[in-house]
Amino acid sequence: MLAVRELEAHYGDTKVLYGVSFDVGTGQVVSLLGRNGMGKTTTVRSIMGLTPPSAGSVRLRGRELRGLPSHRIARAGAGLVPEGRQIFPNLSTRENLEVARPVQSSPGNWDVERVFALFPPLAERHRSAGSQLSGGEQQMLAIGRALMTEPCLLILDEATEGLAPLVRKTIWQAIEALKLQGQSILLIDKNLDALLRIADRHYVIEKGRVVWQGDSPALSSDEQLKNRYLGI
Repeated sequence: MLAVRELEAHYGDTKVLYGVSFDVGTGQVVSLLGRNGMGKTTTVRSIMGLTPPSAGSVRLRGRELRGLPSHRIARAGAGLVPEGRQIFPNLSTRENLEVARPVQSSPGNWDVERVFALFPPLAERHRSAGSQLSGGEQQMLAIGRALMTEPCLLILDEATEGLAPLVRKTIWQAIEALKLQGQSILLIDKNLDALLRIADRHYVIEKGRVVWQGDSPALSSDEQLKNRYLGI
């Protein structure tokens, strides 16, 4: 589904990614792990063209994305749930979802009612402005908005950061449901227990480099790795 190879990126003269490579298979959930400031969000921004990579390759379903503007990357099938949510505060919940729907949407794919089925609290607040929603409801809305674009790959940057435990549980249940439906997902989050349960594979990033990769049993059993790179 997604193949990232030798990705490099700069902020001005400062190099922040040094040859990052990883894969997300069709129907897989993959996590990017690491402490704050290690390059996880920059990796996501580079995939989406928000921080244009200076070297490397990003292929989605075999199509090269590097060099494309962000809106064309989204149309190619990459749906981003950004850190900070970035919903439209003056639009209603329903309007936030409707504006993300492709002009030529296929019947049976994502629509407002399917998002409401995934996140019932949004159905109850369908007339509320985005600014009136709680942080958890805004995160559900941001995920729903990304799904409305009918992505082949869903990317979540800090999926549950700063949310109440009950809301986090709802979002993790939704991610598990999406996985069962065959949705490919790239995840950044600090909730290691949930990631170990849901993700098929993990990549640890340290100072702009992938320093470890493996599955959940390997990560769960490696206490030295968790202490060194994740602070756990």
